[in-house]
Amino acid sequence: FYYFVRLCLDKILLQCVLQSRTLSGADAINALRPFYFAVHPDFFGQHPKEREVNENSLKRLNGYLENLQKPGFRSFKPTQLTFYVREREPNPNVQESFSASGFRAVSFTLHTRDLLSTVLDILNSCSLSTEHVQSLKVNSQPHKEAKSTVNRPIKWDKTYYSFTGFKDPEEELEQAQRLETTLLSWLDDNEASAIKKLKKSLPLRKELERLKSELSHELQLSDIRWQRSWGIAHRCSQLHSLGRLVQQRPEILENVKGRTVVFTDRSGMSAAGHIMLGTMDVHHHWTKIFERLPNYYKLQKRLLLLEDRIGQLLGGIQVVYIEELQPLLTLEEYFETLNSFYNKLRDSRLPFHPHSLRGLQMILESDRYAPSLHKFGHFMIPAICDPAALQWFIFSKAQEARENLKRKEEMMITEKELINTSMERFSLDRLYKEPSVSSAQMVDCCKRLLEESLPYLQGMHLCISHFYSVLQDGDLCIPWNWK
Repeated sequence: FYYFVRLCLDKILLQCVLQSRTLSGADAINALRPFYFAVHPDFFGQHPKEREVNENSLKRLNGYLENLQKPGFRSFKPTQLTFYVREREPNPNVQESFSASGFRAVSFTLHTRDLLSTVLDILNSCSLSTEHVQSLKVNSQPHKEAKSTVNRPIKWDKTYYSFTGFKDPEEELEQAQRLETTLLSWLDDNEASAIKKLKKSLPLRKELERLKSELSHELQLSDIRWQRSWGIAHRCSQLHSLGRLVQQRPEILENVKGRTVVFTDRSGMSAAGHIMLGTMDVHHHWTKIFERLPNYYKLQKRLLLLEDRIGQLLGGIQVVYIEELQPLLTLEEYFETLNSFYNKLRDSRLPFHPHSLRGLQMILESDRYAPSLHKFGHFMIPAICDPAALQWFIFSKAQEARENLKRKEEMMITEKELINTSMERFSLDRLYKEPSVSSAQMVDCCKRLLEESLPYLQGMHLCISHFYSVLQDGDLCIPWNWK
C-alpha cells in the first residue's frame, strides 16, 4: 500500500512539473497568430469555397485545442484538417494542392497531446516560422529546477498501470498514431447521433421547403439559394424576413420576375445577375436593392455587350462568369474589370482571325498575374495580362482547351449518373457536395462508395466534403477520399 501511494504521489508531482513547461492557452493563441492571419475566413470574403473550408477547419481545430487544455482529458483521436493559404513556394513535406483562385490547400493530421507540439505542427505544416514559439517556450518555464527534473528520463513500469487501472499514455499515443479513421467505423460511431439530429430537423426542413415554394411562386423567382452552408433554422428565418418585406412593400418586388435570389454576406447584384440579400442587413437595405433593380438591369445589359465585344476581339471566344471558379463579385466590380480589359484589348489591335476561337471560353480575373488553362477547359485570363503574351498563350493552348471542355462535359454526365445511382443504391434522401469538392473528386468518391455495403445511409442526407462531421441538422459529412 505504501508503494502504491508513493507511486501516485510521484505521478501527481510529475504532472505538475510537466504542466509548468507546457504552453498556456493564451500562449498558444499568441504563437498561432501568423497562422490565424494566413487562414482567417474574413480574408477570403470573395472566395466562398476557400472561406467555407477554412471556417469548418477552424471550428474543428479550436475544439481540438480546447480538449488539450481540459484537465484529465483522455479521449483522443487524430484530426485531419485542410486549410487554404495564399500561394507561395510549395512545401515538399506537406500534402497540398493549388486552387484556381490562387490559393493552396494544405492538409495535415494532428495527433499530439500537448499544446506546444500541436502549435509547432500547425506552423510547420503551413510553412510558417516557429522562431517566436521558442521564446514562449522559455518563458513558460518559470522554475529552473523544474527543467532539470523533467529532463531526467522517467519510464513507468507496466505493472503500475495494470495495478491502478490508469491508462498508459505512451500506449495510448502509439495506438492513436496508428489509428486511421475509416468510413465504416465512423458511420458506426456517428449513425445514432445523425439520425437523432435529422429527425429533429425534419419539421424545419418541411417548413423551409414550404416557405421557399410559396415565395418563389408569389415573386415568380427562378430560384432561391444560399451562398454559405447555414443551418435550416437560419435559412427559415431569412425566408421569414423576406416574406415580411413582401407583405410590407409588395410594390418594390415587381421587378424580380425570373430572377434568382441569393442570401449571402452583402447586398446588391452579383456578376452572374443574381439578387444578393446580405444576411446581416436590415429590411431598409434590402428595400434599397429592390428599388435599384431597374438600374442594375441597365448595367447588366452594358456588361453583356462588353463581354460580346471582348469575344469579338479575341476570335469569337466566349467570356463567361462561373460562380464555382471565381470570387463573388458585384455587378459593378465585374463591369469595371471588363471595361478596363476591353479598353486595353481595343488599343492593342490583336490580329485574331474572326471565329477562330469559337466554342472556347475564358474567365476574366482581377487577382491573378499570369494566364492559365483550367482542367475543365476555361482560359483563366488576368485583367492586367499583356495582350501580346495573351495572344501567344491562347493560340498555344487552344487545342488542349477544346479537349478539356469535352472532358468536362463527359465528367458532368458521369457525375450526375453516379449521384443518381448512389442515391438509389443506398436509399439516400439527398447526396450533394461542398463547392470546394471538384467533379473529379466526386466521381472518384461515388465509384468507391458503390463498391461498399452501407446500410447506415438509408434515409440520410450525405455531404461529400474534406472531413468527417455530423452537421447540426443531421447531415453526414464524409471526406471525398475516405478510407
